[in-house]
Amino acid sequence: MITLDLQMAVPEADRAAYGVPAWNRFEAWAGAALRDHPGAELTVRVVGGDEITELNRQFRGKEGPTNVLSFPFEAPPGVEMPLLGDVVIGAAVVAAEAAAQGKDPEAHWAHLTVHGCLHLIGYDHVEADEAEQMEALERAILDRLGYPDPYAAERAEEGAEG
Repeated sequence: MITLDLQMAVPEADRAAYGVPAWNRFEAWAGAALRDHPGAELTVRVVGGDEITELNRQFRGKEGPTNVLSFPFEAPPGVEMPLLGDVVIGAAVVAAEAAAQGKDPEAHWAHLTVHGCLHLIGYDHVEADEAEQMEALERAILDRLGYPDPYAAERAEEGAEG
């Protein structure tokens, strides 16, 4: 079982508008992504547009908001800790993306939570082969949770183009 510290930095009035799920949903999604890491500890922080924009600029050098950022914890040499790090999710971005892409909002929240957790345990998508591996794992985890393939539309477009 994981230990999840869920931080809500979005005003309560905005949570419903953004479709921010309940705590137990985040716990289930993170737990599914980290099932091979029993005892893992992490923070999931749901933030507004200003905070995610500033973090994106400060840590990735990119302007504008993003949907999810992961900050893996690196323990000092010789120190063993179950802390994996932090996942920060931009609530307004998630809501806007789900609407624009015609996705179920809860499924999109689940996907981005899983995606962020996988970054904490070393998965990445910079190179094509890394992206393929990470996306396959995301699809498998989300399928086990009962959610559709988050990349189905992209793969359908690629198939139509090729």
